[in-house]
Amino acid sequence: MRIRHASVAVLATLTLGLAACGSSDSSEDNGKIEGKVTLQTWALTPKFTDYLNEVIAGFKAKYPGTDVQLLDQPGDGYSDKVLSQAASNSLPDVVNLPPDFALPLAQQDLLVDVSKGGADLSATYVPGSIDAYKFKGTDGVYGYPWYLNTDLDYWNKDKFAKCGLDATKPPATTQELFAQAKVMHDACPDEFLMSRKPTIVDFTLAGIPILSEDGKKFVFNTDQAAALVDQYRDAFKAGYMPPTVLNSDYLGNSKLFTEAKVAWSTGGATSLNDFQTDNPSLKGKITVSNALDTPPLFVQGLSVSKKSKNLATARALAEWVTNADNQNKFGHIVNVFPSTTASASDAYFSKDDGTEIGKARVLAFEELKTAKNLQPYEVNSAMQTYLDQQIALAVKGDTTSKQALDDAVTKLNQMLARQ
Repeated sequence: MRIRHASVAVLATLTLGLAACGSSDSSEDNGKIEGKVTLQTWALTPKFTDYLNEVIAGFKAKYPGTDVQLLDQPGDGYSDKVLSQAASNSLPDVVNLPPDFALPLAQQDLLVDVSKGGADLSATYVPGSIDAYKFKGTDGVYGYPWYLNTDLDYWNKDKFAKCGLDATKPPATTQELFAQAKVMHDACPDEFLMSRKPTIVDFTLAGIPILSEDGKKFVFNTDQAAALVDQYRDAFKAGYMPPTVLNSDYLGNSKLFTEAKVAWSTGGATSLNDFQTDNPSLKGKITVSNALDTPPLFVQGLSVSKKSKNLATARALAEWVTNADNQNKFGHIVNVFPSTTASASDAYFSKDDGTEIGKARVLAFEELKTAKNLQPYEVNSAMQTYLDQQIALAVKGDTTSKQALDDAVTKLNQMLARQ
């Protein structure tokens, strides 16, 4: 569920390919649910082949006269593969695309706007998952939400008790995190509640616009953003977080939490098992709560090619794969969550079984009702790296926060213009 980004070279190939072949809608579709379509998934076989075949068999039984060819691509290089398919006019009818992969295809008018002429998306899927397939500079929704994930917060109960904090009332917001970090530091100078510097996600959580309305410029170099970086700078100077957070060998808050060096980490609904497996001494010492402020949303979905020769069949297949029954079954066999509102009736996701693992699963599923994508898909890894470097300089005190953000916006806008 990590965010990945298409390479500039392949994006250029895509643009050139479209200039040669055009991007008009298919004129051969007759509107009937019949004929053969291709379904491309991403690294789901052979582990989930039986599940996928069962879903396909159900679709063919519901719509006699249809056929589905299942294609599955390996995990590595998938974005480049998809964009190469688009450039060569061989995009599958239904294709597994996370939103950042769908973005360049939607911008080139290669995907169907699934908000028109089909099922009522808002009556089927949680709001954030629909919004994930809406892109700045385009109108419409360019994917059916499939399976989802989010993050929770994990806290070390022993460190809370030792340092004057109540693990049953952990921070619920970033500002509460700062306040409790001070309490911990004052009581236990060698313990840390905070263990990372800010990222672009923190700006989103604070309500700071990242991109202009047309999606063509970064605009996060505001006084509000600078004040937030200043707050992290002051916390770092006061000793509320480990000095290693600014080093190139920083392990990340999850690793530090696993090693019991800090009292807080983020992680998915199954992270409790990972923490305790990697460090058995943590067993019984961890409590879980909702993510700070607004929970993040990680999305996989199914998009439909505008050039499908059996467009009605392709849309029907995407809706079938992503319906509540099929999504619930998938969520029972893999550590993901369904995107459908009707899945709340499935006790596996909505009822706490009394275990910490069960509590985490229910908390995460409940979060999905309000979870949102917190980092614009236009932000690629090179942009993240540059911004991270500038923020590190500001937190360390080597430059002002406003200057760091001004430099970052200037550089990121240059990079955005080249995409």
